[in-house]
Amino acid sequence: MKKSLLFCAALGLLLGTSACSNSLLQDPQTSKTLGAFLRNETEVEEYVNAVYGTLQAQGLYGLYLPAITEIPSDNTYDEVPANDDGIYGQLDQFTTIPANAIVTGVWQASYQGIQRANVVLSRIGNVSYASSSTRDARVGEMKFIRALLYFNLVRLYGDVPLVTQETTDPNAYFGQGRTDKAQVYTQIIKDLTEAIPVLPATVSQAGRVRQTAAQALLAKVYLTQQNYSAALQQLQSIVTSGRHALLSNPADIFSLTNKNNSEVIFAVQFASGVNGNTEGSIAYQQFSPSGTVSGAKGHNLPTKSLYALYGSNDRRKDVYVGVTSSGTPFTKKLVLPTTVITDGGSNQVVLRYADVLLMLAEVQNELGNPTDAATALNLVRSRAGLAGTPATTQADLRAAIALERRLELVGEGQRWFDLLRTGTAISVMNSYFSANNILTTIDSHNLLMPVPQAQVNTDPAIKQNPGY
Repeated sequence: MKKSLLFCAALGLLLGTSACSNSLLQDPQTSKTLGAFLRNETEVEEYVNAVYGTLQAQGLYGLYLPAITEIPSDNTYDEVPANDDGIYGQLDQFTTIPANAIVTGVWQASYQGIQRANVVLSRIGNVSYASSSTRDARVGEMKFIRALLYFNLVRLYGDVPLVTQETTDPNAYFGQGRTDKAQVYTQIIKDLTEAIPVLPATVSQAGRVRQTAAQALLAKVYLTQQNYSAALQQLQSIVTSGRHALLSNPADIFSLTNKNNSEVIFAVQFASGVNGNTEGSIAYQQFSPSGTVSGAKGHNLPTKSLYALYGSNDRRKDVYVGVTSSGTPFTKKLVLPTTVITDGGSNQVVLRYADVLLMLAEVQNELGNPTDAATALNLVRSRAGLAGTPATTQADLRAAIALERRLELVGEGQRWFDLLRTGTAISVMNSYFSANNILTTIDSHNLLMPVPQAQVNTDPAIKQNPGY
């Protein structure tokens, strides 16, 4: 019995469900509910919305994912490491343990989203739609979301279990082990490549995946793999499409009155004052300095060294990052809720046009095209009120692009992945620790998060990452 319960817990982590325990408390018919669902267009559309809803989860873009992708870097830190059982402080100090709730939450919520996407993809082909193009678009949306979740997982944990079919029997995945990350990347690229031609160029409903989102994500995947030519093709398609543009004023990008503007390519949607204040985000409260608002925890605050990088003439200074009267930096990309403090209406931006231009600059530089690289970089700098970059050599342009990505994309979950992608995480972070008199150093084992302990404990085929 004990082993069975542990087995159910592990599968809940892997598949994002709690089918074993919950089925004991529910009417037996509930085990047939999903089987009898998704029979028509209305039901599929409802379930597709549920897949999008997964992205709002605390384990994903609702809270943990922006933290786990920024706090380990030199961009942000945890103000009071002891808060919340030290789960954020562990990320900051590189003392993360396999039982860490953030590590577990990201894993679990990701696989829940993957399972839901798999359900749609497994069944939608048998459902009649009034418009075949709408049905095709939903397939593309689900493949994008599945690819996005696996891309996050493989960068955070390395090899991860690859599940691409609806899971009706959890026992089938016990003992599978972790799939080599190369195979996971192959699936990510396949999903995005298949999604691009069926996704619409524009969307009538804010927050839905469109073609440029899949292209931007695929470009980031190729960039991560150092396949610069393939990345360039996707990035140039976005630029020449004319569907996105930099807003003239940085302050308008994250305004609640200008959400999903032309610069935003894909964002997870949150809204204040909806459904009894249940559609808002708690990120503003959690990512505010202690004592500034009710329940503020000081998690994921911009570092003072990051804030100091903004020049006095940089239009993003005190627009992206502000400073309290006591001198503590805080993000201004999240807006103070007007309902209750845990009901923030700011979306979590996943992909935007400034990121596309900076990726384009990086790709052109790596391909040996410094003039084109500087041109793309200077578009972002010009919007910030800065002069063109003085960098001309490949090495100097690399540094200039990396700096611009920090200043432009802080708080959007890019910096830690950038350090991993460029192979600079160890050197950059150890230099940061030394310069700030922090008694911490990291090595190669710190480049991956531990696999959740509950998963390792209950499935011998799931091996822990080295060093944990």
